[in-house]
Amino acid sequence: MLSMTGFATGQAPLGAGRVTLEIRALNHRFLDVRVRLPNELSEHSFFLEQLARATLARGRYDIGVRLEGPALPPPEFDLERARSAYQALTRLRDELAPGADLPITTVAALPDVMNASSSADAEVVRESLRAALQSACTNLEKMRRAEGLALRRELLGRVAKARRLCEQTAERSGEVLQLHRTRLRERLARLLDDVGVPLDKGRLETELALMAERSDVTEELVRMRSHFDQLEQLLDVDAPVGRRLDFLLQEIGREANTTGAKSQDAPLAHLVVNLKAEIERMREQVQNVQ
Repeated sequence: MLSMTGFATGQAPLGAGRVTLEIRALNHRFLDVRVRLPNELSEHSFFLEQLARATLARGRYDIGVRLEGPALPPPEFDLERARSAYQALTRLRDELAPGADLPITTVAALPDVMNASSSADAEVVRESLRAALQSACTNLEKMRRAEGLALRRELLGRVAKARRLCEQTAERSGEVLQLHRTRLRERLARLLDDVGVPLDKGRLETELALMAERSDVTEELVRMRSHFDQLEQLLDVDAPVGRRLDFLLQEIGREANTTGAKSQDAPLAHLVVNLKAEIERMREQVQNVQ
């Protein structure tokens, strides 16, 4: 099981320098990849994004790349473009502000005067980016697997606590049913005794059966136990299971809500509240599971 959060770096040689790629993973319902490249590599942005999408599973990934050392040949200075630009600026200066200074360095700030060297082989650059991404993804998986183990231990502890609350709820539910039976018999006996009417035992049993049916939570607890079994099995699956875990916990939450609606006893209702709190804590943790 993998966590959805993590951070890792990967490096690969390029020219006389190297490419360093950083990847930051966050939880997200879908696959969202965001790539930031230096200007010298901007033409490879779409390539790296598609490569990351083919490699990574759901989640949000912020990928940043930087060049270290002389990874690319130095940029080329376009003399013709610079000469034309400076002549045009000189004419504009003479027209608007005759005699004003016009430093030659002004030309260097103009766009398209400095061009990335055409000698940089695009395929070599892409292979370097591919290797850096693969290294970063390998390191990211190691980190997320370690965090996934911690999440698994946390979830197993929560499931164990939720199971104990289920058993306590089942035990208390049986006690409450007997308590309601006794109270209903005593109440009816007092009322009928006051008016001198004999107790209809058949009608009493019918009312008791209806009351038991309305307050019986056996089916809900059985389904919850089954869902907990499936949840524990998924925690041992070495594949993305976050969505399935979230779905299971939604179903467990529905059963807990139904159990709470049938609980007419304060201690029983308190147990169900605690159970729902554990389920909600598990849902929060599952949001970080790949």
